[in-house]
Order: sequence, then structure tokens, then C-alpha cells
Amino acid sequence: MSPAPAGTPRRDRTSQALLAFMPALVYLVVRHIGVLILVLLAGPNNTTVHRSLTAWDGQWYLGIATGGYTDAPDWLLDAHGERTAQTPLAFFPGYPTLTGWLADLTWLSVDTAAFVVSILAGIAAAYALVHIGMLIRGGSRRVGLILVALFAASPMGVVLSMTYSEALFCALAAWSLVFVLRRQWVWAGVLCALAGLVRPSGLALVLAVGAAAFACAMELRRRGGRPALRPLAGLLLAPVGLVGYLWWAGAQIRQGQGVLTQLGGWSELQQQGWNSAFDGGAATLRFTGEAIARSESVHEVGTVMVLLAAVVLVVVGFVRRVEWPLMMYGLGVLVMDLGSNGLMNSKARLLLPAFTLLIPVALGLAKRKPATTLVVLAAVTVVSGWFGAHALVTWPYAI
Repeated sequence: MSPAPAGTPRRDRTSQALLAFMPALVYLVVRHIGVLILVLLAGPNNTTVHRSLTAWDGQWYLGIATGGYTDAPDWLLDAHGERTAQTPLAFFPGYPTLTGWLADLTWLSVDTAAFVVSILAGIAAAYALVHIGMLIRGGSRRVGLILVALFAASPMGVVLSMTYSEALFCALAAWSLVFVLRRQWVWAGVLCALAGLVRPSGLALVLAVGAAAFACAMELRRRGGRPALRPLAGLLLAPVGLVGYLWWAGAQIRQGQGVLTQLGGWSELQQQGWNSAFDGGAATLRFTGEAIARSESVHEVGTVMVLLAAVVLVVVGFVRRVEWPLMMYGLGVLVMDLGSNGLMNSKARLLLPAFTLLIPVALGLAKRKPATTLVVLAAVTVVSGWFGAHALVTWPYAI
């Protein structure tokens, strides 16, 4: 037997390292292209990249990370230009709390700490998406990597690079769903509970994780096998974060009232400060009709196209028999988005956590020639980067 060529172990280690870092590499390359496009558009529009990436809700998160709910800067106001002692409670605590901790434990400024949290959370989400791509029917590592690229290049993927909470929520939600697919219910419940402290989209995750855990418990009971303690533990853990924060915030808003009444306090705050409530989709239908009929705004028409594409992807996902907990989660995020009557211009951003709806696209691209897949992903990356940058530097309203 002839000896192995010199340098083979080193090449093997390099290949293994490349494979290990590939999810992070794919995610960071796509996101950096988006940021580069933002750099190119920011100057001609008399703004800066930093100002754009910390705009709107980003300022609220930075303010809460700095001063907490009681000492956030006074100049932070709601959509009506008003402010009460309860107004900061509209923003969930997970992201600003983690940002504040990182800033306190390091030499980083609050702004830098917020960017670090978003970047690391996005990378964590990328690894979870690769696992999801490998665990689904017909999946593979290639499917997972394509899913990472599609997620990073979502229409409003620029938010993943901002001082917003989406990246952290998506990381927790994606890993929770990984554990659902692995039937590791306690971990699924714990991560779902943490996600519920980051964004109200946690409701969709709670429903998906809870339904999957309950279905597993019933299956074990029918089989007469081992006790269904772990699925039930996951079921009980899943809503703790979301319900806990809604109750705590509601207690500050509706002081002295009953527990059930207090749970509705956060929704009342959203409606008063940001005109955001669940109307079953009536406002979205009006917005869609007006945008198609007479809007000259790229952002508004693009938002409508994104919403319609999401509806189509739901149908395709069920036809392709994507695992039902994943579809239930994605559909839940979509229903919450379409059914709310808040800022219509934020709807493309609010769909970002519905990354499971991208699975059929990833499965389809994985069957194409590598060159075809790369061309499609490159085109999607550029279009997404332009759409997100356009929304930040030329669109005058909150995203």
C-alpha cells in the first residue's frame, strides 16, 4: 500500500473546518452583501449605515438596553408622538436585556453590543436551519445550506443586521423546532419559552410546539409505552415566557385588575400607541387593494408581493408535505401578520420569522444543478439587499 500524500491530514482538517463553518459563512456572506448595498445607497440619500441600522424600533431597543423600562430616554415616543410610563412595555425584554448584559460585561458600547447579539443570533439561526434541512423529509445538508441563504436573503433580511429582535427570536424559534423534530420536548419547551420573551410571534411557536408535544403524548398513551412526561413537560414549558411577560406587563398597565384582565393589557397598549390590533385581515385587504390599484411606492407594492408569495408558499408547503409542526408555525406567523391592522409597511418585516415557509423553495433548488442554484441565490440576495436598503434609506416611514 502506497503512503498517503504529504499534507493530506492538513487538507482533511481544512475541509472539516470548512464544513463546520459553512452555515455561518453562507449566512454572513449573504448578509454582508445586503449591508454593502446599504452602504452604496446610504450616501446618495444623505444618511449613514449606522443610522439606518439603528433606526425606528432599534432606537427603542437600545434605549431599553441602556435604561431599562423605567429610564429609557424620554425622546422615544409611540406612533402618535406620545409617551407614558407604560409605553416602553410594548417592546419585549429578551433582546434589550441580553444586549444590556453584554454591554455591562464587556467594553462594548450598547450599540455595538446590540449588533453583536444580532450577528451571533443570526449565525445560531443558520446552524439550526441546516439541522432542519437535514431532518425534514427529502432533506439534506445541501437543503439546509440553501435554506440558510434564503433566510438571510429574505425580502426584509436587512433587519437581521439591525438592532432589532428578529435575529434573536429566529435563532430561538429555529432551535426549538429542531428539538421538536428530534422529539426532545424539554429543550423544545425551554427554547420556546425563551423565544416568548423576545417577540409576540412567540405565540405561533407556542402553538406549534404545544400541538406537537400534545400529539406525541397522545401517541405514547395510545401505544401504552413509556409515560409521556417529557412531551407534557415541553407542553407546559412552551408558553411560560410569553404568558409570563404578557401578565407582568399587563399588571403594570392595568394595575389592580384581575389576572385575566391584565393579560390583555399589552394588546391595549399596542392598540393605543401603534394602532395595532387583530382585525382578521380587513386592514390588510384594504391595503393590498389600494397598493395594487394606485400605489406608486416600491415598498408598498413589494410588501404586497411578499404577502402574496407567503400565501402561495403555505399552499406549496402543505402539498409538499413539509412536517406539520413546521408548517403550523409558519402559518401561525403569517396569520398574525395578515390579521393585524398595525403598520402596513412593517408586514414584510414581520414575516421574517416565518422561515419554515421557505422549505419548499430550498427543496426545489437542491434538485437543480449547482450553477443554477448559485445563480438563483445570488439574484435573490441582490434583490433582497436592494429592497431592504431601499426601505431604510428612501422609505420615510417605519419598517
